[in-house]
Amino acid sequence: MELRLSEFYEILYITIGSIGVVIIAWGVILTVLRLLQLEFSRLKKKSVYRERESIRHLFASYLLLALEFLIAADIIATVIHPTFEEIAILASIVAIRTIISYFLEKEVERFNSLNKGTNINI
Repeated sequence: MELRLSEFYEILYITIGSIGVVIIAWGVILTVLRLLQLEFSRLKKKSVYRERESIRHLFASYLLLALEFLIAADIIATVIHPTFEEIAILASIVAIRTIISYFLEKEVERFNSLNKGTNINI
């Protein structure tokens, strides 16, 4: 029974971590495609600063979502292997990711509030 539970946690850890990685990859793909479209329009002498900023914030929103999944996976990994070293590593990773998430979220909120009423929302 204990072996099955451990295997379940391991599968859960890998699945949730993989979802985080897939979200990052999907965000990269969408961002690159939008950036290529934007650069082609720039070649037509159109101003693209605002749209480029929108693309950057769109990517940041995918990173924020992925960070949440990766933190959850790290917590499950610590439940599987609860050594002091693992707990210390998890605490530092969670702290760093939380700080990154906080500032990315603030930047996205600021961007959305500045662009309220326009079509450039992420």
